[in-house]
Amino acid sequence: MKIGIPRGLLYYLYFPLWDTFFKELGADVVISAKSNKAILTNGAKICASDACIPLKLFHGHVLDLANKVDAIFVPRLKSVAHGEYICPKFCGLPDMVRYSAPSLPRIIDTEVNIRKKSGKLKQSFEEVGKLLTSDKKKIVHAAEKALFQNAIFRGQMLNGYLASDLLQNRMMKKQVFQGITVAVLGHVYNVYDNFINMNLFKKMYDCGINAVTPEMISDTVTDRYAAEMPKKIFWTFSRKLIGAAKYWADSDEIDGVIYIMSFGCGIDSFTADLCERIFKKKGIPFYIIVIDEHSGEGGFETRFEAFADMLKRRKRNESDFSAYGEHSPIDQNAL
Repeated sequence: MKIGIPRGLLYYLYFPLWDTFFKELGADVVISAKSNKAILTNGAKICASDACIPLKLFHGHVLDLANKVDAIFVPRLKSVAHGEYICPKFCGLPDMVRYSAPSLPRIIDTEVNIRKKSGKLKQSFEEVGKLLTSDKKKIVHAAEKALFQNAIFRGQMLNGYLASDLLQNRMMKKQVFQGITVAVLGHVYNVYDNFINMNLFKKMYDCGINAVTPEMISDTVTDRYAAEMPKKIFWTFSRKLIGAAKYWADSDEIDGVIYIMSFGCGIDSFTADLCERIFKKKGIPFYIIVIDEHSGEGGFETRFEAFADMLKRRKRNESDFSAYGEHSPIDQNAL
């Protein structure tokens, strides 16, 4: 049986898990092509017009798999952490896909919801596994191996590897430059998709800027910092981002921040604002990239180069260059 996995949304967090699980049960796993303009255009044609760009791109990836597989894996994600939620559109994603492209092969829409009980994940594995085998022991073994492989994947990210590099089997860390380090924040499907982020990491590398992401900070650390907020953050990915922001703001590890935000994302509308306030208090430069299907790489490159130049100037003479247009001391001897 050929099972297709779209290269979008939470592919950048959970692909090693489901890839291992399906292969252990004898399935052939087919991944859609890398994100590109054609995939986005095709997805935007069939997806709801008010959907965000990651959803439109995901629809394009589904179409890319349509004639290549026997089934496409589009889980109904309700919660991926105890007591928390994720974007509501993940819950209805299988229905959106079916409605938008009715001629697709079978959609495997197993529900994943561990908000109340972590044991629910076991049920999700069993439900999917029954499509491939009736041997319960084999399903349990496949699930254990899948969770182990995903733990290795997470560990590699903690050690400084980018998810986008790991998923393309590029295991070599980028060179660590002396000087400037920038934190890249945002949902994983915006941060690690090199089409959506307009090759941001390559641009940073070419400018001699180090990149760090929230996945390089342990959940224990981000949970502790996020718990300092006045109210509990019940959106899983927002909690991770805000916890990472507070950690970096209290450290001296970064010189600036780039936040990649989808146009029309309700959750990002307040998460990005909270992160900006956190960094502004510490005087750390903060740059938001708002993306949609009309975003152009040329204009972004110009703005990024200006941001990078500002960071370099600030690094050389920080006391005379403010990040937020506030008053900076002037060296009278320089006049």
